[in-house]
Amino acid sequence: MSEEILINITPMETRVALVENGVLQEVHIERTLRRGIVGNIYKGKVVRVLPGMQAAFVDIGLERAAFIHASEISEREGAAVEPISALVHEGKALVVQVTKDPIGTKGARLTTHLSIPSRYLVYMPRTPHVGISLKIEDEAERERLKQIVADCVEQESIEESGGFILRTAAESARAEDILVDIRYVRRLWLQITQQMGSAPAPSVIYEDLPLALRTLRDLANPRLEKVRIDSRETYQKVEQFVQELMPGVEELLEHYPGERPIFDLYSVEDEIQKAMDRRVMLKSGGHLVIDQTEAMTTIDVNTGAFVGHRNLEETIFKTNLEAATAIARQLRLRNLGGIIIIDFIDMEDEEHQRQVQRTLEKQLERDHAKTNIIGITELGLIQMTRKRTRESLEQVLCEPCPCCNGRGIQKTPETICYEIFREILREARAYQAGAYMVLGSQAVIDRLLDEESGNVADLELFIERPIKFQVETMYTQEQYDVVLM
Repeated sequence: MSEEILINITPMETRVALVENGVLQEVHIERTLRRGIVGNIYKGKVVRVLPGMQAAFVDIGLERAAFIHASEISEREGAAVEPISALVHEGKALVVQVTKDPIGTKGARLTTHLSIPSRYLVYMPRTPHVGISLKIEDEAERERLKQIVADCVEQESIEESGGFILRTAAESARAEDILVDIRYVRRLWLQITQQMGSAPAPSVIYEDLPLALRTLRDLANPRLEKVRIDSRETYQKVEQFVQELMPGVEELLEHYPGERPIFDLYSVEDEIQKAMDRRVMLKSGGHLVIDQTEAMTTIDVNTGAFVGHRNLEETIFKTNLEAATAIARQLRLRNLGGIIIIDFIDMEDEEHQRQVQRTLEKQLERDHAKTNIIGITELGLIQMTRKRTRESLEQVLCEPCPCCNGRGIQKTPETICYEIFREILREARAYQAGAYMVLGSQAVIDRLLDEESGNVADLELFIERPIKFQVETMYTQEQYDVVLM
């Protein structure tokens, strides 16, 4: 398994692509006027306390107030969390960190449990605990890492309470590299604490790294073979960053000066366009249908043109296995989060069901976002969750269609014609007019003059007024006006 990171820079936008074995797996986009704020630390002011929800709204200087739950303020856990009214009050200043970007109509999500990430670890200045990533399974390695952190804390004479979580990237890391990380996050924390007292509320105390640097910090691993950057200025910034924090990675950096856009070279642009489609074709001839709603994402698996070679059960099993691999990739590529329901094709064999679920779990192991497969429901649906911190690719790149307002469907010309007939009848009863002019789209007017011409003649006879028609090329299919003349 080999990985490459491609970084495409324009004055307005930074785009990062993660390519595994020549196949695009992840895309991250950050725009100058719309930067993500996950990881940023703010000094905010409580503007509203909601005792019934055990939560509060905090002004951190954004367009919408951010949201914080009592459990993200309290030092206790579970049912022991204190009432929100005992923790904060309106007007109280609060140092908070963003855990979720504002998405749709929802404000940012906050916590007071601050954390500062580096390459190998996450520093938690207010939580005295040392943890190890669950993806590091070797018990001896886990103990080695715990001992390294304990030795580093003793060597640096860190007396105040604080803890560390060793990230997956820390597996097999040298003690001196982990020490470099500890010194880096401690320097950052010192700068943050100095600003906490003097900063007004609301204001930014600490901003997370820009996308190009953040991606390297979070995605660099032993499988990474090359980091290609198409901007000389960004290349120099990245080079300086890795020399300070990620020694050994600088030899993987490469400035790409080519005439052809770097994303075109690796077919990334084509894959991004495909990621906008509801339908994802499988090599076998089957396909997925992916629908994002506000509450959840649903994925439907269909056999399509795949008929197999042996029997129906074998055909279904093979399609589902291929779909499981494709779904894991689509979740990463589209950055789908929250509740996800997958409707695999029904399988009679329980062993086949288990193998499909295991395949999905195996493919999701490479996902950097936290995932949790809850299991198969009585209806044969797989329920899972994927941690959502930033907007999905669709939310970043798209907006609801102005023609259908996001429904994804529109009324037929026939339906619009009958709406127009009803509108003319309403107008005829309410007002006295010499004639009526109908303004509509080409498809609707064509139908009124052709298939519905008999109905138009009957209506003219009934209201005793002539009806005229005019095409408005700028109208959508559902738009029309009835003008009194």
